[in-house]
Amino acid sequence: MFDNQIIEKLKSIETPFYYYHTDLLHRTLSKVKELADKYRFHVHYALKANSNDQILKIISGYGLGADCVSGNEVLKALSTGFDASHVVFAGVGKSDKEIINALEKDIFCFNCESIQEIQVINELASKMNKIASIAIRINPNVEANTHKYIATGKEENKFGINMAELNEILEIIKHCGYIKLIGIHFHIGSQIRDLDNFKNLCFRVNEIQEWFTAQNIRLTEINVGGGLGINYQEPDREAIPDFDNYFSIFNQYLKVKPSQRVHFELGRSIVAQCGSLISKVLYVKKGSNKQFAILDAGMNVLIRPALYQAYHKIENITATSSETAIYDVVGPICESADFFGKEVSLPITQRGDLIAVRSAGAYGEVMMSLYNLKEQAQSVFE
Repeated sequence: MFDNQIIEKLKSIETPFYYYHTDLLHRTLSKVKELADKYRFHVHYALKANSNDQILKIISGYGLGADCVSGNEVLKALSTGFDASHVVFAGVGKSDKEIINALEKDIFCFNCESIQEIQVINELASKMNKIASIAIRINPNVEANTHKYIATGKEENKFGINMAELNEILEIIKHCGYIKLIGIHFHIGSQIRDLDNFKNLCFRVNEIQEWFTAQNIRLTEINVGGGLGINYQEPDREAIPDFDNYFSIFNQYLKVKPSQRVHFELGRSIVAQCGSLISKVLYVKKGSNKQFAILDAGMNVLIRPALYQAYHKIENITATSSETAIYDVVGPICESADFFGKEVSLPITQRGDLIAVRSAGAYGEVMMSLYNLKEQAQSVFE
């Protein structure tokens, strides 16, 4: 990704910054759009992965919908070109203000995660004389085989509604005159690399569909969420995730009834590989038994390694030595958790070298904080 011409350009930019390779983003979106059209699937981009305005305008230009988890994400989606008729709004803690704003904007659907939420939406919609279309987010209790913080489809997670609650919910909806149940929604987790997990999701959705059919309820929308992972270890070898097999699994194993539409909510798999965090080496510190490459970016700029113990490939893109050494690559924040990688093999590294932390286009810039009042990273587009 980083040829000599790009590296020379990057040397002149104040660090730290997020560098976005827009050609890769366009190629990724073209692949997603091609397959979605092939199977007549509806893809909504998950704004929580990256809500940079320029990124969103590129994505909305491909006709994707938006998957939002806050009222501000709904407003951001609409301001960057997404159509309200393709906006879905999820999240366990929607405030009254957020619900009212979404109703005013006539969004496509609320993904509802509790009995009380449905009742509140109905109450607010009644005051506005609006009909709120909803999908019930159901916990399919399918294993996602991912980090415990990003597994979301088990009964012990805070997300969604368990099957045991469905009879009560359907009874409540019967008495909600401003609620229209149009579908069911699922999301089992994030950064899922074993595609068999999605096959198991299909089987479970088929079973749940039959349950609704037995209740004489006809659903028009089936939302299977997202969660497709990326290759953090070798980003250049798999710059575009395996969308072919991913979508093929749902086409093959999900039983879709006549007039039903299938929806996806993809975030990381669309934007992660197009972004890298570029940081400068401030100091190389030698300890008693290790070396530290201390960068001017820290966990305030990219928190994933500290929060999830997540791996990102780290490259010294301006090194001049062919010899290598082992470094803990760390930031300037006053926390021992402030690191990007431990025991990383890099070319001999010195003060002033540029370091690229790869696959940072998702959950990087969007999770930045003001901790230690460090400078925020700017965004640069190629």
